Amino acid sequence: MQVVFGVHIPDVVVVPGHSTPWRAFSDAYFARSSMAVWKASRGFGGKSFLLALLGLVEAVTLKANVKILGGSGAQSRNVQDYVSTVFYNKPNVHKEWWDGEPQTTLSKFSWGNTIQSLTASSRSVRGPHPQRLRLDEVDEMPLHIFEAAMGQAMAKVEDRKIIIPSQTVCSSTHQYSNGTMTAVLRMANERGWPVHEWSYAETSAEGGWLLPEQVEEKKNDISNIMWDVEYSLQEPSAEGRAIIPECVHTMFDDVLGSYAGYIGQYVEIEEPGEPGEGMRYCTGADWGKKQDFTVIMTYRIDMHPYRMVAFERRRREPWPRMVGRYDNRIKRFPGKAYHDVTGLGSVIDDYKTSRGFGVFMEGSQRKALFSNYIAAIEDGGIVAPNIEWVRKEHLYVEVNDLYGSGHAPDSVVCGALTYAASTGGSGGRGT
Repeated sequence: MQVVFGVHIPDVVVVPGHSTPWRAFSDAYFARSSMAVWKASRGFGGKSFLLALLGLVEAVTLKANVKILGGSGAQSRNVQDYVSTVFYNKPNVHKEWWDGEPQTTLSKFSWGNTIQSLTASSRSVRGPHPQRLRLDEVDEMPLHIFEAAMGQAMAKVEDRKIIIPSQTVCSSTHQYSNGTMTAVLRMANERGWPVHEWSYAETSAEGGWLLPEQVEEKKNDISNIMWDVEYSLQEPSAEGRAIIPECVHTMFDDVLGSYAGYIGQYVEIEEPGEPGEGMRYCTGADWGKKQDFTVIMTYRIDMHPYRMVAFERRRREPWPRMVGRYDNRIKRFPGKAYHDVTGLGSVIDDYKTSRGFGVFMEGSQRKALFSNYIAAIEDGGIVAPNIEWVRKEHLYVEVNDLYGSGHAPDSVVCGALTYAASTGGSGGRGT
């Protein structure tokens, strides 16, 4: 990389929890996952530069077809410009790799493959299927364009063998609380896509391309809020969020344990108490319908704040199996339990053996469930282990998801039901 393109890609973690540009680059090149998210500082993260280098290396070494889609047509051309101007003119680059001189939006290669920048339109995105799709500044991209792009990357297959696996990178600074990048991070959390996050701290570390004096100059040129969000990667404005972000971070405590919350993982941070020890519990369940997940939570409520002691997320399964896990949880942690029966009729009753309470999450009752739950979180009334999937759903849920036309996240619904069971309020109908 350094000999041919004159680039050293930083690979030193400076901020705990961050990734590095090199790890992001290599994971995408080797297609270790079909989808990956890059979240990095504006300008200082080098996202466009790195995507261009990645696409060029894939075109030259894998002979892959690469499509570039930016948040705007200008952004797409900006990435292509790195390929056609910056890298093409490097002294050690072999110009015979190209089939003729590169163009503004297209580079043709001698093996018949191309790198092409696309305009930000659904029609453009739904064209030929490349092996590698590179999305830049996703937060500036309309969500319907992003959704149209999903699934466009397709592997190259010869003689029933995959020659070049498909891979998509979604790259952006995260600057809008209710923008496309927020939706992408939600999807990554739900579907297990890796998220590579790095800031100027990694790109200005030893061997990086960013100089410390550039960092200081930029810091003096912009507002503190812009610096915090777009350069230091703090959370975007809380406008539109249903729960105050700081309260979400307080609720999920690493001291109680840290878990991914992946599908099928059962989290239990303490065993149930023996009869007579005074420990009290409540449980909630939100059932997997269509593409949602079944989520079951249990709180210990003989203490303040209430503590989540057990959690499980599973894909939609046959009803006897899903309801059986709910019944077993209630037996292990005896106490009042609520579950969502909206639109299910008597399905749950046909299989349930425990004494649970069905809740219809509709109208004013639904609003009360969510409002009471959010008030408890923001008052510091609930703590939980840091289950990443649950924390992120709570962090990014918006007012419209709970009280408007949006879709309430599974773990938030389950949390609201579990809290309602703890108080005995908002609509339980015993069965």
